[in-house]
Amino acid sequence: MATNQYFKNKVTSEQQLYEDLIIEALQMYGQDVYYLPREIVNKDKLFLDDVPSTFSDAYKIEMYIENTEAFEGEGDLFTKFGIELRDQANFIVSRLRWTQLIGRRLTEKNFRPREGDLIYLTLSESAFEIKKVETETPFYQLSQLPTFRMQCELFEYSGEDFDTGVETIQDIEQENSFKYFLAMDSTSNGYIVGETITQAQGANANGVNYSMTGEVSFFSDSDNVIQVIHNGATDGLYHTWSTSHNLIASSSGSIGKPTSVTENLNSVDASNQNKTFDDFESDFLDFSESNPFGDMQ
Repeated sequence: MATNQYFKNKVTSEQQLYEDLIIEALQMYGQDVYYLPREIVNKDKLFLDDVPSTFSDAYKIEMYIENTEAFEGEGDLFTKFGIELRDQANFIVSRLRWTQLIGRRLTEKNFRPREGDLIYLTLSESAFEIKKVETETPFYQLSQLPTFRMQCELFEYSGEDFDTGVETIQDIEQENSFKYFLAMDSTSNGYIVGETITQAQGANANGVNYSMTGEVSFFSDSDNVIQVIHNGATDGLYHTWSTSHNLIASSSGSIGKPTSVTENLNSVDASNQNKTFDDFESDFLDFSESNPFGDMQ
């Protein structure tokens, strides 16, 4: 027997009403977040990986956090390597609002939330990476799909470049990236935060000419010191900044020679949570005990 022709669940007016109610509920009970699309810079065709990804846009939109009591996942783990945060969260966004605020601004057709993109939650000041996007949840209510459901995990910074213009998001890069501090000589005339600097260093051990490049993240005009992140060499090998070659800035045009080069070792410790572990170690174990797991001292 065929379905009753006098009862239809695919009425445009009812679909629009249902969608409007979902949007209103998300705006009432959701949170303002920033959606950061990942931009592929240099894709590895063998491993399908892209280490030097960039995030140059941040789109503000409301999303509902499905987790009502706390973040899911394994939570905070105490390991011999430090403290690992493995929070997970599920975000729900309206398809219509997504199209209006994000989809229409991007050149890619049929753009939807993608795995690998980031959601920055202003509530906890943390970024979550999208691992899976459910496109059929809820399943064809009134013969339509009104929302996207995104399963996310806490983002672990690994050298990505953030140029979103949102200060709190930029802090992710500032706090976790490896840094060099270069004290410049008096011939340089200042630097602009965000500009690229280049230092040609000649030939490497294989006879290939290479240059060091980086991004200025901070400049102190009082002592003429610049902080450089996203350091790398054009030959793909490991090198450090030199005090024997001039450094050229792309935007300011400043040319100068470093008088000293200092690695920010604290940035390495911070990425491993060593400092956090040292500050709060007493909350986990009493290291004054010679045998914390038994009665024998």
